[in-house]
Amino acid sequence: MIVGKVVGSVVSTRKNENLIGSKFMVVEPLKKLGDPNTKIVAVDNVGAGIGEIVLVATGSAARIGCSMADCPVDAAIVGIVDSGIGLPEL
Repeated sequence: MIVGKVVGSVVSTRKNENLIGSKFMVVEPLKKLGDPNTKIVAVDNVGAGIGEIVLVATGSAARIGCSMADCPVDAAIVGIVDSGIGLPEL
């Protein structure tokens, strides 16, 4: 699980048919919890917005946790963080 900040969105007019209707967001991992120069594109099923701190599941957990077992998904936003003690700042 990765904790990160939503820094943008991705628009894709052509995609795998299993992803039609899905929203994609760009997530930057928090410092000390990942490479700050790396950004992740994640499917958003929880309605996160730009600037929010989110939890991102990766790998097979991303597909299973979002009921997208047959979709080509490697990262999914599975929660929006309201508060967190000890989380580093961006």
